Amino acid sequence: MHNFKTSIFVMAIGMVLNGVASAQTYPTRPIRVIGPTVGGGVDVNARIVAPYLSAALGQQIVIENKGGAGGILAAETVIRAQPDGYTLLVYGPPVWINPLIKRGVTYDPLKDLRPIGLLARAANLLVVHPSVPAKNVGELIALAKAKPGQMFDAGSDTGSSAHLGAELFKSMANVSIVRVPYKGVGAGITALVSGEVHMMLPAISAAMPHVKNGRLRALGVSSLSPTPLAPGVPTIAATGLPGFTTESANAYFAPAGTPAAIVAKFNEELARVLKIPEVREKLIAGGSEAIIGTPQETSETIRQEMIKWGKVIKELGMQED
Repeated sequence: MHNFKTSIFVMAIGMVLNGVASAQTYPTRPIRVIGPTVGGGVDVNARIVAPYLSAALGQQIVIENKGGAGGILAAETVIRAQPDGYTLLVYGPPVWINPLIKRGVTYDPLKDLRPIGLLARAANLLVVHPSVPAKNVGELIALAKAKPGQMFDAGSDTGSSAHLGAELFKSMANVSIVRVPYKGVGAGITALVSGEVHMMLPAISAAMPHVKNGRLRALGVSSLSPTPLAPGVPTIAATGLPGFTTESANAYFAPAGTPAAIVAKFNEELARVLKIPEVREKLIAGGSEAIIGTPQETSETIRQEMIKWGKVIKELGMQED
């Protein structure tokens, strides 16, 4: 019995030492980062940060877009990967919200994935096609009430901030606007620009280029106060829907079981990169604000997000098979 306990102890010490040794040499080859569809806020942020992370870590960061099924495909790809720090996930709310919405999702975002660190936070931007006569949030609500079921919003990935924000908006405004689902933020914005739908609530980073060139009209930001990310645009709460607010975070994850020392190493370099003024300026130009957090703080942020949106999902009856 004594020998057995000694063996277990030696094995545990060996595992810890192996993890430390791995972290001391990590990384020794390119790191594959699985992300959402091209063109959305998280993808934009990840690509801004990637070259700086590559320089900091001494290895190339290779971003691979797997946005299918609202983040489920990307999450499951990383969950199944070797927990060695060479296959990571960068994503936003769909990864931790989909298990609350879709009954068939079996993974636990805080048990099957290991949060590494936060990347950025972004408010959403309520935008409409220029043909929509509403010039502010109040007018849009009035228009929707006058045409129940005749207006359409571009639904992004299930569980995304664009999806949840739009559903919360419709619920609080007590309007009937029909969601038309699209595969990813980029596809939804393309549909909105072409006039297939009337409105959308995507991340600021995804919508602002189209607002600047006149293809979309911005009515309000989803943050509690105006943001420099959308200059001159008032808040949704102040212009027709008091109390409305929603913001989303992006984060990096590793497969569960990834050594703590490797997670700490990536987090340390990520935090260093996010403090670089040039990086912060590029993120702001893209529509997001850098946020730095330890693995523990990242876990807590996601846990609080799940509590908040879990209540909304239940109240609105948004669960899907």
